[in-house]
Amino acid sequence: MTTHLDVVSAEEKIFSGLVESIRVSGIEGELGVQYGHAPLITPIKPGMVKLIKQFGKEELIYLSGGVLEVQPNGIVVLADVAVRGEDLDEQAAVDAKRRAEEHIHNSSSDLNYAEAAMELAKAVAQIRVIEEMRRRTK
Repeated sequence: MTTHLDVVSAEEKIFSGLVESIRVSGIEGELGVQYGHAPLITPIKPGMVKLIKQFGKEELIYLSGGVLEVQPNGIVVLADVAVRGEDLDEQAAVDAKRRAEEHIHNSSSDLNYAEAAMELAKAVAQIRVIEEMRRRTK
């Protein structure tokens, strides 16, 4: 059985189609959704959406965080930033991680600790998506 999924960023629709299931990191842990799931609205953390498309093909999408909405007629993932795994820039993610770690350890930084911690979480999430993509292509 399949259900319709839309993954939408502030700039564009990243994915729209039928899926067998998705996995996403909610604020209270990993969440799997498939056809027939109970209606749900929940915030999601920076991380990845693993989706199994119709006929079993898997795709990974990085999210900066956002909201997951599950309704009887489909699933919607809304995020400020959503990027297909294969479109992520590994060097940019590594550089962002390094900068965020420097801001956290530098008390004279112009970024506050919470902002730096969020930037670090986003960079680490991107790196995890890239690593997962690399594992799947071996």
